[in-house]
Amino acid sequence: MSHIVYIIKLMLYYNFMSSLPDLIVEFLEYLSVERNVSPLTIRNYTHYLNRFTNWLSSVSTTAAEIEKIDQDKIRRFRVYLSRYADENNLTLKRITQNYHLIALRSFLKYLAKRDIKALSPEKIDLSKAESRSLKFLNAEQLMRLVGQPDINTAQGLRDKAILELLFSTGMRVSELVKLNRDRIDLKSREIGIIGKGGRPRVVFVSDTAVEWLHKYISYRSDPYKPLFVRYSGKKVRPGQGEEGIRLSARSMQRIVEKYVKKAKLPIKITPHGIRHSFATDLLTSGADLRAIQEMLGHKNISTTQIYTHVTNPQLKEIHKKFHDKKS
Repeated sequence: MSHIVYIIKLMLYYNFMSSLPDLIVEFLEYLSVERNVSPLTIRNYTHYLNRFTNWLSSVSTTAAEIEKIDQDKIRRFRVYLSRYADENNLTLKRITQNYHLIALRSFLKYLAKRDIKALSPEKIDLSKAESRSLKFLNAEQLMRLVGQPDINTAQGLRDKAILELLFSTGMRVSELVKLNRDRIDLKSREIGIIGKGGRPRVVFVSDTAVEWLHKYISYRSDPYKPLFVRYSGKKVRPGQGEEGIRLSARSMQRIVEKYVKKAKLPIKITPHGIRHSFATDLLTSGADLRAIQEMLGHKNISTTQIYTHVTNPQLKEIHKKFHDKKS
């Protein structure tokens, strides 16, 4: 009888135990449907987990068995990532290697949630990433940047409004491109957006940004809903609708790059760099860190705290009081 029970259990195991690729697909579906994770994050997680399964298949004959993934295999995968080089001999940065491990940990947490026996996600430690310099502009550099667009043209008015709105709100470029004209209330000087992770928040628009937004919107005579639209490139193809005319995140990055070069700024800044500038400007003006966290839409205060390492008015005053006297 015990032998029959064993056979039944074995059959149930192989019938209901999904393979590693199947579990990854289910995990990605879970992120999309239940967690409302952004398509970009899902795309990245797909890439990282596919790289792991491909590597696993090349080094193990039991790659599809989730229970066979142990700390030794994770260690070997980390070595693989550290030595990886593509066809152009480009290696993976430490932070990119960590992204692979973060995706793996999230996947293992999902398995634990489903009571599937697998390696504990706490067993995977992240490498200490290289410290990255935080690029931001001071007030004079910002003035030079936003003064570059030719406001006598539709494209220039659009670009001026983009630059002013980026600095006024600290929005991510992915949030900015999603804005529609019918959701902009210039009288309230507030814009409700859905940020990273599907978290809603309100951003506040300065008087200057409101002025240029009003000029840009008033100048437009087209019926399109997207707030920021293309003025060059291919025409909208049939079936694309209004989304085909919406300015993309990459186009906004090129716009900022264009005016950074035109302004001859000493710093290579991006739309995210303008977001950094927004945060550091608030911090140096004495804004509370929790308030900055809310305005930036950071889930954790630890993310916002990176700005205290860049500029801290109190530390500057201490430095001036106790150090300047010696020089």
